Amino acid sequence: MARTQNLRHNVINQFIDAINNGHISSPLPSQSTLADMYSISRTTIRHTLGHLHQCGILDKVGNDYVIVRMPEADDGFDTITEMPQDQLTLFEQAFYKMIHRRELLPGDTFTELQLARLVNVSPVVVREFLLRFSRYNLIENLRRGQWSMLKFDQTYADKLFELRELLETHALNRFMNLPEHDNRWVLAKELLYRHRQLRETVVLNYRAFSVLDHEFHGLILSAADNPFFNQSIEVITVIFHFHYQWDERDLKERNILAIEEHMAILSAMISRNDLSATNELRRHLNTAKNSMERSISQQNV
Repeated sequence: MARTQNLRHNVINQFIDAINNGHISSPLPSQSTLADMYSISRTTIRHTLGHLHQCGILDKVGNDYVIVRMPEADDGFDTITEMPQDQLTLFEQAFYKMIHRRELLPGDTFTELQLARLVNVSPVVVREFLLRFSRYNLIENLRRGQWSMLKFDQTYADKLFELRELLETHALNRFMNLPEHDNRWVLAKELLYRHRQLRETVVLNYRAFSVLDHEFHGLILSAADNPFFNQSIEVITVIFHFHYQWDERDLKERNILAIEEHMAILSAMISRNDLSATNELRRHLNTAKNSMERSISQQNV
């Protein structure tokens, strides 16, 4: 019952946002059309319309609902619900792709309903994902239903790298002590092989490196066997997507160098050379940090 109530509260919030942002006009579309727009049942639509009617936002004229006043903040609800996992995964992947493809840039504004229509998921899913993602201070909730992409500065980058080095060097130490039969040793060998393959075509296919980069750092962090460590790769990945879109003039060269550095780390790991693997990882992280510092300084010129 609580889940149903939370769903209805979130749908009411979405309707309030849509009315305030002009995405729903008066008279409102039919209940079947609204149900399709929000990927929910007509029962939930009827409950939502009834609530807005009771609040005095809507009035019923014949068979239609019309807007008689603009919603206010007190008309909505503050709630976070569990999201359908399939829609969450779909939207999360689409959101990161939009950042990486420069479809969402620092400073851009967008609405939850716009993204929901673009990805074909429920607006409820979009809102809940953005609320949770906002803890990384990369997006800002301007008002209910509208968000803005934020820039980050050198201080933010320094804190990120401090955290990243602590997490990954600890996780690498745990990785080097995994038992021989652990399947992650096989995954490390497979990743090394895929890096070698990409190196052969990287001049024309350098953007494909981002997938390997995500898998490589995720593999290392997995050895910590800590869900908080695993979650850290999310923000690290998005940060670097922001970084790439800021200044792409030497992206190809950076990716070529990163492939070589990954291969050096993986080779040392597979050879069970703890000291070499740690040194190569620190060198790789320092290269990435220097690259980001240059990008940030160029943007501030």
